[in-house]
Amino acid sequence: MTSQSTEIDFSVTSLNDTAIVQMSDRFSVLEAVSFKQTCQSLIQANSHLKQMIIDFHQTTFMDSSGLGALVSNFKYAESKGIALRLRNVTPEVMSVLKLTGLDQIFSLQFFDNESLIEQQNLIHIHKTSSRQIEHLPATHPSVASWMKRFIDIVGSVVGLVITGVLFIPIAIAIQIDDPGTIFFSQTRCGWMGKRFKIWKFRSMCMDAEAKKFLVENQAKGAFFKNKNDPRITKVGRFLRRTSLDELPQFWNILKGDMSLVGTRPPTPDEVERYEAPQWQRLDVKPGMTGEWQVNGRSTVINFEDVIRLDLQYQKNWSLLYDLKLILKTAAILFNRNSGAV
Repeated sequence: MTSQSTEIDFSVTSLNDTAIVQMSDRFSVLEAVSFKQTCQSLIQANSHLKQMIIDFHQTTFMDSSGLGALVSNFKYAESKGIALRLRNVTPEVMSVLKLTGLDQIFSLQFFDNESLIEQQNLIHIHKTSSRQIEHLPATHPSVASWMKRFIDIVGSVVGLVITGVLFIPIAIAIQIDDPGTIFFSQTRCGWMGKRFKIWKFRSMCMDAEAKKFLVENQAKGAFFKNKNDPRITKVGRFLRRTSLDELPQFWNILKGDMSLVGTRPPTPDEVERYEAPQWQRLDVKPGMTGEWQVNGRSTVINFEDVIRLDLQYQKNWSLLYDLKLILKTAAILFNRNSGAV
């Protein structure tokens, strides 16, 4: 079954009210676009369709784009009253599903005894070692770089020491300006869409999340930004302008959820609006700084520009390139026009 100019075919078998889609050995961005179109075309062309089975028995690689297409088709099928099930999921695909918690969402079927044993062994590995997950895809060389991770650990330790020194004056200033919690946490999506809690010094009023719907979104696309957000406190504006509000993120870096340098960490509601190719930005870990930080983060209001900067980072990445971005960040840190809004 042919869909786009990429000429990526998916074998489709139809039986009564069930359609079975055979997946290829790789499930990356090119396959993801065709897969999404294939499934949605099937649903639109078959009004009697009740069940769609995605067979992964030969898939040995899936990145964030494939994951995004899978989620998108799941939601589309669900909206049409069609059950989407995954069959013969390989250990490589299962690891990605477990990383993002989607193994609890999708209906999984295993008809091959050998495959079932592999899945049980994989689940055992996950239970016995929370830090070592096998079969995870090498989506980008930066993810597998031990030197980058070493730099992250050293940098985060130094950063946490600085955070500890500045904690008391920042905490006092926050309390005087707007009494409440010192820290603000929010769920963000990291590598492959894995969710984690990001930490910052609170720069907004206590009920900022509840008031978000009252604030105009000046950004274009799948993210939120308002240059003069009324929820930001006086101290918060100073913290954002100097990036001091982001100091607690060194904890996220030490834990491994983030890196010193990477892409902008999106919120789950932003990711839900992504098209399959846009999931590529999740092929690397999010960073405390990155291309968007040194290219006028306050002025970047178009999501397409965010995607361009993120993919630019992935294309140009090297340890030396990370160092250059860190030095650029330090150089513009106190530029009055560089702070976040």
